[in-house]
Amino acid sequence: MENKLLKVAVSGACGKVGREMVRAVVNAPDLHLVGAMDLVHQGKDIGQVIGLGPQFVTVTGSLEEVFSQEPDVIIDFTNAKAAFALITAAVARGIAVVSGTTGLSPQQLEEIRRLCDQHRVGAVLAPNFALGAVLMMKLSQEVAKWFPDAEIIELHNPHKLDAPSGTALRTADLIRAQWEAHGMEKAASAGTEHPARGDRTRGLPIHSVRLPGVVAHQEVIFGGLGQTLIIRHDSYTRESFVPGVMLAVRKVKELKGVVYGLENLIF
Repeated sequence: MENKLLKVAVSGACGKVGREMVRAVVNAPDLHLVGAMDLVHQGKDIGQVIGLGPQFVTVTGSLEEVFSQEPDVIIDFTNAKAAFALITAAVARGIAVVSGTTGLSPQQLEEIRRLCDQHRVGAVLAPNFALGAVLMMKLSQEVAKWFPDAEIIELHNPHKLDAPSGTALRTADLIRAQWEAHGMEKAASAGTEHPARGDRTRGLPIHSVRLPGVVAHQEVIFGGLGQTLIIRHDSYTRESFVPGVMLAVRKVKELKGVVYGLENLIF
């Protein structure tokens, strides 16, 4: 018997990342695109907008119109305000969510967790869906056991709204947790507080670069006696996020709560 297709909608469908998500869903044999939400190109066929040809899915700015198509999963790449409204409304209706939107506050994340637990609905939230970036974070977490000093440099395009990036903050949290677990937390907070030394709210300096010509890049530099160890990841196109998002889309319906960070699905 033929397996039932998973019905998927994309929020932020006309954005740079959203377009890649729409293409991925359309090209996946086990997924069926049923909704496309965006504030631009409303009323147009999403396939025509992004050059795929007619998909018979009209771009809408209405959450209710998207919900009326009864998607199993909604992929979200928007902004923090729009994402929070979308995720909470979707979860309350029993719709699973995969979101790569960053900038959500701890209070918003806690509310999303509460709703997912209450309604027993899955959500995968991740600051970065590139598999290489997830491995970079995992490797940084392991290296932190042996190096008590590190700094992060993250580079994104000038249209990225949040700084430091969600990936940098997540990486810093993982490193700091290791330092604290191994009694190295004092090293993490030592040093000058000069503003040119980067954001230090996560316990180690994070330097944010916003320039045209870049997509998403991060370098974690560990320093020790007479040596440095550098872990770097580069996303040259937004296609790099597709495999991780598709992995999450296919697994999220099995979840009954929030998974934060793609590494928790991989490892």
